[in-house]
Amino acid sequence: MLKQVEGSHAVAEAVALCRPEVICAYPITPQTHIVEGLGELVKAGHIKDCKYINVESEFAALSVAIGSSAAGARSYTATSSQGLLFMAEAVYNASGLGLPIVMTLGNRAIGAPLNIWNDHSDAMSLRDAGWIQLFAENNQEAIDLHIQAFRIAEDISCPVMVCVDGFILTHAVEQVDVPDQKQVDAYLPAFVPAVVLDPKAPASVGALVGPEAFTEVRYLDHKKQLRAFDAIDRASTAFKSVFGREAGGFIRSYHTKDAETVIVAMGSVIGTLKDMIDEKRKQGHKIGLVSICTFRPFPTAEVGAALKDAKHVIVLEKSLASGQGGVLAAHVRAGLHEAIPLTTLIAGLGGRPIPKNALSEFVEKIGIPSSDELHFLDLKQDIVDGELKKTEEERNARLRNGAARGR
Repeated sequence: MLKQVEGSHAVAEAVALCRPEVICAYPITPQTHIVEGLGELVKAGHIKDCKYINVESEFAALSVAIGSSAAGARSYTATSSQGLLFMAEAVYNASGLGLPIVMTLGNRAIGAPLNIWNDHSDAMSLRDAGWIQLFAENNQEAIDLHIQAFRIAEDISCPVMVCVDGFILTHAVEQVDVPDQKQVDAYLPAFVPAVVLDPKAPASVGALVGPEAFTEVRYLDHKKQLRAFDAIDRASTAFKSVFGREAGGFIRSYHTKDAETVIVAMGSVIGTLKDMIDEKRKQGHKIGLVSICTFRPFPTAEVGAALKDAKHVIVLEKSLASGQGGVLAAHVRAGLHEAIPLTTLIAGLGGRPIPKNALSEFVEKIGIPSSDELHFLDLKQDIVDGELKKTEEERNARLRNGAARGR
């Protein structure tokens, strides 16, 4: 059914259609409207046999989901930014225990300083915690990925994080196609847990593991990530068969067949990039786009194949590994032929706009470099230089004052 709806409410409706049995709710901007929407749906009786639990923190939200999932219930929660960091211990526990929890991450910057706007710092901070990570390009894909997430998670008993750009998607009102219950039921089987706590066959969960077995435990996590490739492929293929549209999978290519310069990105910036590329194409520029839908496990082979004929790759990303550069860029480089120069463009940190004209000007200016480079879109260098100078001057003044007092 076509509806004009806010992104968060669309996600809530999609999750409800998946028949969760436990929803653990704690509000944090910008995902609050998702759990609020689910609360309204539970109260109105639109989600049957579901326990909606208000908890006291983000850590509690995922901890309760861990308990309910271990008991055999289809479990869901949502968070953002500092909330994800607060539940970090539980994030590792969920994957280490092999629990198929689905969690929405309303992507938001991490402080300090405090910032409630969008970038991908939160997802990147826990990228190696053993969760599958899927990134939505728009709100239609946000709906579709959540439906697929439950199937993927339960297929291989591994938690899935669906990343939805805060405000840009969560608070945007647009037309989406919300499936009906019959379609989702045809796609998503009833939850049959791989491992479940049973009082008749008591067992310890998450017990102490010493050096003699911990390597094997971590290797099992690694194998689940590798098995996820087939699970994601099965889920996206089946989704198209049932719903009649493509969604999910690993990557999507846009005008890459003859492209000399190819941009790689993920999340909501994809729409802006497509508009910019369309304009550049009309001007005669051979430029294309590869959008990443699955970040964990990272589709190295697929990315490498899509970029093998490029003369220059630009990775646009909304996160920064301080002192190193781009997180996504490092992953792309791993699948890229060494002779192809790669430019990392850091943009949109803390919600800074990524204007189409600024991207267009950057592409024009950068050309095809001879080696890898790091750039920041619309960086106000004078502010940075002024702050560094001010800090140095203040420190030197304190040192002089301290020396004078010592005399």
